[in-house]
Amino acid sequence: MITLFRVLSWLPLWLLHGIGWGLGWLVFALSPTYRRRFLANCAQAGLAWRQCRGAVGQAGQLVAELPRLWFGRPVPVSWEGAGYVEQALAAGQGIVFLTPHMGSFEVTAQDYAARFGATQPITVLFRPSRQPALRQLVATARQRPHLQTAPTTLAGVKQLIKALRQGQSVGLLPDQVPPNGLGVWAPFFARDAYTMTLSARLAQQTGAAVLLVWGERLSWGRGYRVHARPLGAELPQDPVAAATAINAAMEQVITACPGQYLWGYARYKQPRQEKL
Repeated sequence: MITLFRVLSWLPLWLLHGIGWGLGWLVFALSPTYRRRFLANCAQAGLAWRQCRGAVGQAGQLVAELPRLWFGRPVPVSWEGAGYVEQALAAGQGIVFLTPHMGSFEVTAQDYAARFGATQPITVLFRPSRQPALRQLVATARQRPHLQTAPTTLAGVKQLIKALRQGQSVGLLPDQVPPNGLGVWAPFFARDAYTMTLSARLAQQTGAAVLLVWGERLSWGRGYRVHARPLGAELPQDPVAAATAINAAMEQVITACPGQYLWGYARYKQPRQEKL
C-alpha cells in the first residue's frame, strides 16, 4: 500500500482532487446510510442543501489528496491569522490547536511544523487504525521534522501534557467522539453529542493558549489556506460548560464554510465501550 501511495503522490493536486470529487459523489450515491446521515447532520445545523452539497465532493478530495500530502512534493499553503500563532510563540506558551473535521486537517499540522516547528514542535493526537497495513502506512507517512504523533491511549495523553508543559504545541479534533467515560454530553447544533473533555483539560492543566485552526482546500488544486484564530474566551472549569463552549466555537467555524465540513461523520453516535 505504501508503494501505491508513493506512485499516486506524483500526480498533480488538481487531478487528485478531481478523482476525489468523483469518489465523494459515488459514495454519496451508493451508500444510503452515509447519505441519510450527511443530510440529517446538515439539516440539524439549520443549513440548506445548497450550502452543504459542496462537502460531498470535498469528502472524497480529503482521501484522494493524502498520497500527495504524505509522500509528494510540497503544496502551496498560505496562512490567515498566523499572527495569533506568532503571538503565542513569543509569549512562550504551549498551544492547543483545535481542528474540526473540516477541510484538510492533515495539512494544518504539516505546515505548522514546517513554518513554526523549529521554534515549537507540535504533537498531534490520532486514533491508530486497527488494520496493521494502514497503521504502518500512517506511521510512515507522518514522520517529518518537528511533527510527532500521539495515540489515543493513556500514554498518548501523557505525551500531550508533557509537550505542553515544555512549551510545545499539540493538535486534536475536538468534534471526534471519544470512548465512553472520556467525554460529556453537550449541545452541538442544538442536539446533544458526546464530546471529549480532553481538549479543555489540556489547556486548563497547562495554561496553554487555545487556537482554532483549519485548512481550507482551494479550488483547482491551487493548494490550501490555513485559518487560525483564538478561542475568544477562557474555558469554564465545569466539564459540560467547557465542552459546550468548544462545541459553540466549532459551530462558528463550520458554518463559516459548510461546504468543507465532513457532514457524513457520525457526530451523534454512542461512544465506544473502551478506555484510554
